[in-house]
Amino acid sequence: MAVKTSNIEPRTSNLPLRALVTGGAGFIGSNIVKCLLEQGDQPVVLDDLSSGYKENLLQEVMFIQGDVRDRETVEKAIDGCGVVFHLAASVGNKRSIDDPLTDAGINVLGTLNILESARKHGINRIVFSSSAGIFGELKTLPIAEDHPQDPDSPYGTSKLAAEKMCLVYNKLYGMHNVCLRYFNVYGLNQRYDAYGNVIPIFANRILKGEPLTIYGDGGQTRDFVNVADVAAANIAAAFSPNACGVFNIGSGTRVTINELARLIQEAAGAEVGKELASPRPGDVRDSLADISVAQKAFGFAPKTDLKVGLAEYMDWIKQDTITIHQLRNSK
Repeated sequence: MAVKTSNIEPRTSNLPLRALVTGGAGFIGSNIVKCLLEQGDQPVVLDDLSSGYKENLLQEVMFIQGDVRDRETVEKAIDGCGVVFHLAASVGNKRSIDDPLTDAGINVLGTLNILESARKHGINRIVFSSSAGIFGELKTLPIAEDHPQDPDSPYGTSKLAAEKMCLVYNKLYGMHNVCLRYFNVYGLNQRYDAYGNVIPIFANRILKGEPLTIYGDGGQTRDFVNVADVAAANIAAAFSPNACGVFNIGSGTRVTINELARLIQEAAGAEVGKELASPRPGDVRDSLADISVAQKAFGFAPKTDLKVGLAEYMDWIKQDTITIHQLRNSK
């Protein structure tokens, strides 16, 4: 079963909560930190800055630079916290194929460090950032939580293993951990990474005036969900009494990569064209989330339309000083 009732009480106190956000200087993590600050909480960020940026964080945030594979650092960061948002990870199918040992070390052993430290410190809930990559090639659409799990990459496999660890700790130690399976997340604070999401890669090429590279025929579909909706899902899942187990987090809609290329060029106000390349190993053909379980459990309701989100993202990335610096150095 994807959902069971936990003994987590809905939040009623106005007292600030100390919350650990691993990977909190990264794309999704920094958006969760922002939400925590807006509701008066006290986030503690643990990040090794391998893909995150301190510029994503406000000065009042407590920041610890370190690796989730380092038990001593994790113990220091988690002390005094009431909940953990665990986002620190090695992300991406191709990166995991190129370096599966690092992928497993961070995603599996790092998660075990978090779980053991949380148990030691009496923390009852970890909100773990998982991935739709655990499913592999799809058998049915839309994808429900009980869809067969047959990952096509070490990344999907390590995320699935970490999920199972979170759920085993629920069984063994009475924890109420939540695993959120993200589909294709995009939005503010997401910068270019050659291994990363297609939207910042497309945005980077548009800003450089280069054609968009599409792997395969472009007819493959993806479920893109805005990071603001993902951050809201994390906050809701952390405090809902009905959140325990695994949940899909997507938009519940899908678009072809060809259509995405058109929409992002429209949002950017620039036409750069596109070029086709051979399909990449580990990439699935179609993706579409069934989000009804998360809607029922903790009221997850994505609000950001893709066209609106892409326009917002292009406006942000054109002004982002880190992106501008990266573009200048790449020429």
